[in-house]
Order: sequence, then C-alpha cells, then structure tokens
Amino acid sequence: MLAALSMVLPVAFTVQAAPASASGTGDDILERLKAVPGLTVVSEGRPVPGHRYFILSFTQPADHRKPRGATFQQRLTLLHRAEDAPTVLFTGGYGLPPYPGASRTEPTALTGGNQVSLEHRFFTPSRPEPADWRNLTIWQAATDEHRIVQALNPIYSGKWIQTGASKGGMTSVYHRRFYPRDIDAVVAYVAPNDHVNPADRAYDRFFETVGEPSCRKALEEVQRQALSRRDRMVALLEAEAARKGYTFAKTLGTADRAFEMTVLDTAWAFWQYRTTAACATVPAATATDEELYAWIDAVASFGFYTDQGQEYYTPYYYQAAGQLGWATMSYRHLRGLLRYKNLNQPNSVLPAELRSRHDPWPMLDVDHWVRTRSERMMFIYGENDPWGAERFRPSGRDSALYVAPGANHGANIAGLAEPDRAEATATLLRWAGVPASHLADRVPGLPLDDMLPPARPN
Repeated sequence: MLAALSMVLPVAFTVQAAPASASGTGDDILERLKAVPGLTVVSEGRPVPGHRYFILSFTQPADHRKPRGATFQQRLTLLHRAEDAPTVLFTGGYGLPPYPGASRTEPTALTGGNQVSLEHRFFTPSRPEPADWRNLTIWQAATDEHRIVQALNPIYSGKWIQTGASKGGMTSVYHRRFYPRDIDAVVAYVAPNDHVNPADRAYDRFFETVGEPSCRKALEEVQRQALSRRDRMVALLEAEAARKGYTFAKTLGTADRAFEMTVLDTAWAFWQYRTTAACATVPAATATDEELYAWIDAVASFGFYTDQGQEYYTPYYYQAAGQLGWATMSYRHLRGLLRYKNLNQPNSVLPAELRSRHDPWPMLDVDHWVRTRSERMMFIYGENDPWGAERFRPSGRDSALYVAPGANHGANIAGLAEPDRAEATATLLRWAGVPASHLADRVPGLPLDDMLPPARPN
C-alpha cells in the first residue's frame, strides 16, 4: 500500500485554553523574532483575535554533518499567543500550503498555546539546490527541528509539545528519539510503525477483520471486477489522461501499471478515508464499466498514480523506500488477475535515479527506543484505519496509546470514547503545564487543522 499518508475528515471538539499573558500580542514579538540568528520574518498575516501570525524562513545546513557547508531556507509559520504559554511544534511531515493561513491543531487548541508549523525538508520550496537526496533522512529532519526549537527557546518559556498526524506523527517520534530533551511531550496521531518491513502480516489480518464481512467481500469483488475488465478500464484511464494531460513515463511507466496500482489501493483508500456508513455505496458486480471506474476514482483516484499526482509526494516515497518502510499485502483474492510482481512498493513510483535499497536499522532502533526508553508520549489511532495495523507501543513511562472507536485516518482525541477522551485531555494539559480548570475558548476565524495534507487529487 503506497498511498500517501493523508486524510481530511476533521472532527469537532471542545477546546480548553490558557489565557494569554499581557505579552500575547505585544509589539515586541516581531523584534524578538527578527533578532533570532538565521530566522527571517517573511510576512505577518492578518490579525487573529488574541494572536499574531507570521510566515518565517530559517537557514538550515543541507547536511547537518557539514554545518559550514551548503544551506537552504526552511519554511515555517508561527501562531503567537503569549511568550509564557505552551508552544506546540507541529511537524506535518510534508510541505506547507503555498500560502499558509493561520490555524490550530488539536493540541494547540486544547492547551491555548502558540504553534510553530514546519515544512519538512525536501518538500518544495524547502529543498536544497542542488539536492543531494542522501541527506533526506530521519536524523537530518530531526536535526532541522532541533535547531528551530533551540532558536525559539529563548522567546518561549512555557512547555513544548510536539504533534503531527500520519507521516507528521512519525516525524514527531523521530525527533523525540534523537533529541529527547528538546520537547516536553509528544502527541502523535495515526502514526504507522513499520519496524520490520517484510513482516507485514498485520495488514492482511486488518483487512480480514475490519468492518462487516459483507462490506469486505463487496470491496474485494470491486477489485476483481476491475481487474477482470482490465482492457476496457485501462482505456477509460487513457482517455482521462489524454483529456487532463496525465503522463506515466517518469514513475510507473504505463497506464496499465498505474491502473493496477490504483485497484490494489482501493480497499485501503476506502477504509483510510471513509467510514462503515459508506459500505452502502460500494457498487455491485453488475455495475457498468463507467460506474465502476467512477466509484474507484472517487475512492482511490486514478489521477493519483500519474506523474503529476506523484510529483509532490516524491520525498515521502524516497523516505519510504530508504528508511520508513511500507505495507506489503498478499492480495490472495486477486491471484491470477495481477500482471506485475512487487508493484506495490515505493520504488515503483520514484524516478529511476531516486530508487534505493531499504535500510531496516533506523526503524528497528526507533521502535526499540519507543518501547523501552521513551517518556511522555501519547499515540492516537483509529479503529478502522489501515495505517494503524502496525502501531507504536510506548513504554510505561508516563505514556499512553488510545484507539478511537470506528475512526479512520482522521482519528483524534475528540473522537475517543469516554473516559479515554477525558484522560487523554487531562494528560496533555498536565504535560503542557495548563490547569485543567480553564474554560473552553473558541477563537473566531481560526480553524482547527486536522494536521494532514489534502486527500488525493481527482
């Protein structure tokens, strides 16, 4: 399963916030930011009640092993509330929007804190030029985050909480592993942990048990029908590609390979993006070619496995091939219908010059550290999210793992059952140094961010 780790299903929740201090919107914060070595204030956004919002850039070494060598500018944003409030470091694991606007993650809203949102290295424009892709490692990215925390620490005296969802959650774990003293605690959402890459039986077990048997069988039949009608379905994809300017030469190579990859993804994408209520929409075996194509396109997007759909995600796939790992499944129900062996792996969607051999040691190291030595780490997973089939298991050192019932890849604290929601919220507030007695606080014009990149393009 290679679909990028993304989901956009925000869930409303009641936020609690610490009151801003008198310095919360003071004029001095701009001058303090300008005085930070290596930090550039690119612009200040429109006012938000009780906050100020800045788009920033920070000078980073392209290779932290050579701090005096080449550099690049890493984009970040700052939602400033108060210098003595908690600060949430949001690592999304991908790029920031081209024109990022002010928003708050769930931990920021619950704690009433500041928020630093960081673009991951090698997602444009935060990419060294020329780009040496060997420097796109979990340690290099964690060191980017370490330097930013160190740079802003003199301004923000409150507790620091790191958060992220999916690949962003993974990123927050890796930072905690390499620099455990930077941050006071981590809240990682729906973060996969593929620590033994070939041992992926957990994903097969997930698809054997998720949801109702009738829904599972219907999804399997959709995949069988699509592959049985391959010639006609690929013709529909080629016609769409001609209309929209899609190409396949840089990554998967042909429309037929892209079609097979999309069909393999269909059940995964269904459970990642949708809930059991959508089982009623799964087309019957009698559906026409056009109906079947349209439904798969709406769920998994035939535009995703094109050169254009994959370009943004190239840094993710490079990391998955080299260090992060990926999900491999048996697809027993599709035997005799597949043409391409080992298609569903990240090197399939990378340009030839970026393909690499997997190094298992970084994930083994991180997994062992999380299980045995980590402290103050919270993991949130969705019961019906395939990315949660292989989870991080935190140590018993003031850490926790929660599963949101019936939730998909958009799982969060608000979606937990009681008393888990109350317990997780109280733990987060304690870690952030915020009294649990603070009243709910909603900020007009400041949306909640689900911390995940947009869903697949159509």
